[in-house]
Amino acid sequence: MAAVDLSTELCGIKLRNPTVLASGILGTSNALLQMVAGAGVGAVTTKSISLDPMPGHNNPITVGFEAGLLNAVGYSNPGLHAAIEEFKNLEGMGVPVIASVIGRGVGEFIKVVEGLWSQGFAAIEISLSCPHTPGFGMMAGQSNPHYTRQVVAAVRRVTSIPIFVKLSPETPDIAKVAVAAEEAGADGITAVNTMGPGMVINIEARQPVLGFKMGGVSGPALRPIAVRCVYEIYKAVRIPIIGTGGVSTGRHAIEMLMAGATAVGIGTAVCISGLDVFSAVCREMEEWMEANNVSSVQELIGTAHELYPE
Repeated sequence: MAAVDLSTELCGIKLRNPTVLASGILGTSNALLQMVAGAGVGAVTTKSISLDPMPGHNNPITVGFEAGLLNAVGYSNPGLHAAIEEFKNLEGMGVPVIASVIGRGVGEFIKVVEGLWSQGFAAIEISLSCPHTPGFGMMAGQSNPHYTRQVVAAVRRVTSIPIFVKLSPETPDIAKVAVAAEEAGADGITAVNTMGPGMVINIEARQPVLGFKMGGVSGPALRPIAVRCVYEIYKAVRIPIIGTGGVSTGRHAIEMLMAGATAVGIGTAVCISGLDVFSAVCREMEEWMEANNVSSVQELIGTAHELYPE
C-alpha cells in the first residue's frame, strides 16, 4: 500500500493534515502560533478577537475534573487594534491561520472582520456561542438560526475570505442553525464550542472553584456530544465541518471524520498532553489507516453515514 495521505482541504484551504488548533488555546500571539505550527498541526486558530480589549474573568479560570476541563476565561484579549499589530505578518507561518472573531451584536462583528480580513488570514471563524460570557452568543451558549443568519450575511458582505461559524452543542436543533449559516453565505461550520455551563465546587471551601463560578465543559465529556453534532450537521449541509470537542487520539480524529468532519479541532488535549498531541494524533491516524487499507482522509469523511444509513 502506498503512503497514507493525511492532507485535506477546507473550502480551498489546503491542510497538510486534518488537525487544527482550536480557538482559545495558545493563539494569543504570532510567536505562539509559530510554535504550534512547528509541532505538526495542519492549521491554527487565534484566540477570539473582540472590538475592544477584554480583561476576562477573575482567576481561577480553569479547573480539571475527572472527565475533562471546565473553563471560564471570559474571552480575554487586547482587542482589534492590538490584534492587527500582533498578527500583521503571518507570512512564513507554514500553516493556514484562522482568525476567531467575537462581537456584541452584528455591528461589532462587522467592524472586527473589516479590520482583520486583509491581514493574511486564511479564514474567519465567527463564534456565536459561549456558555460563560454574557453578551456573546445566545442564552446558555445556544446559537439560533435568526441571529446566525443576520451575523453571517453581514460579515459576508465585508469579506471575501472563507467564513466558518462556530456553533454551540446546547442548540436544540444544531443542523437547522448550520443550514441558516450556509444559506447566509458561510463557507464552513466549526462544531462545537464548549457545553454547559457546568460547575465544580471545592467542598472544603464550600464554594465554586472558578472565579466566575461556572464555565464551559470540554474534553472527554464533550466528545460524544460533539460527534453527534457533526453527524447531524453533515446530513444537513454541503459545506465542510471542523469537528471539535474532546479529540485527543488518532481514533478520536477518525471518528470525527467518519461522522462528517473534514478537519478536526484540538484544544483541551493540548492543555493536558502538550504540543506533542498533534504529531501523536497524526501518527495514530496513519497507523490505523494503514492497518485498515485506507489511503487518504477523503476516504473516511462521512463514512458512518454510508455504512449505517437511517
